[in-house]
Amino acid sequence: MKKHRTGISRFLENVSGCFLSVFAGVLYAIAIKYFVFPSRVIMTGTEGISIATAYFFDNQKVFIWLYLFFQTALIIFAFRKISFRFAFRTALVIGSVVGLLSILPEYQFASPEPQNERIMLVIFGGILAGIAKAIAFRYSSSTGDEDIPSAYFSMKYLRPVGNIAVVAAILSTAFGMALAFIKTHQIEPVINTLLYTAVYIFMSAETLNNFYRKFKLALVNVITKSPDKIGEAIRAALPHRTFTIQEGFGGYSKEKVKTLRTIVTQEELPDIVRVIEGADKNTFFFYSDVEGVSKQYYVSPIG
Repeated sequence: MKKHRTGISRFLENVSGCFLSVFAGVLYAIAIKYFVFPSRVIMTGTEGISIATAYFFDNQKVFIWLYLFFQTALIIFAFRKISFRFAFRTALVIGSVVGLLSILPEYQFASPEPQNERIMLVIFGGILAGIAKAIAFRYSSSTGDEDIPSAYFSMKYLRPVGNIAVVAAILSTAFGMALAFIKTHQIEPVINTLLYTAVYIFMSAETLNNFYRKFKLALVNVITKSPDKIGEAIRAALPHRTFTIQEGFGGYSKEKVKTLRTIVTQEELPDIVRVIEGADKNTFFFYSDVEGVSKQYYVSPIG
């Protein structure tokens, strides 16, 4: 009976994960269609190369075909280097993006001219794209492009996925600026596009890093008289995490107390807090962000 329930729960988890991956694709397609294209900013990685080429030819279908070509190659990389589940769900996201871009009707929510509302399109498009990326990563998928190698290198070097996306933006932005200059032979619109692109990339990366905290770490300090009880609770909830215990004395009571320390991801932090409070409601604890943690620190794979 227990195995049967476990099987059902896993099935429902897989179904919900696939559904939310498709939902992430819907959000990403809306961000591209109604905010990125009208504002003519350059996206990151191969998406940036694809969209810059589409701007050059004034044809959105060029973006769809180039996007599909590049993402197919990256999905194959994901199958080989990350996992089947990650690659499959990423394919669902990309399929949703391509399908919706082909059928979504034309609407204009704001005027894209620089003197009007272009900055609103850029900011909101960056936020929406970042949320879509965060949802995809949260459910073991991605929006494709640099997110796929970002998932791989984030696990390898423990760096936030949004930071790696910023690095991927350099080449695509340079490519897009070069095409814009070839088309217009004017430097002013090229610099203008660069400024708006920088805002878009920053908003997207920051939104992603704020909503997806898997690679941000926190140090938890617990001052308690029952370190064994709390330690057992942590082991039961997160068996891949360890901790250290140090002895000390209360400043006023002079009683012996112990400090239990553990490092967890910010994604795991709510679970740790719940475990500590459940094990000892009267204990005192605090946590803070940490950086520079050894590469040997384990973070569960995205896929």
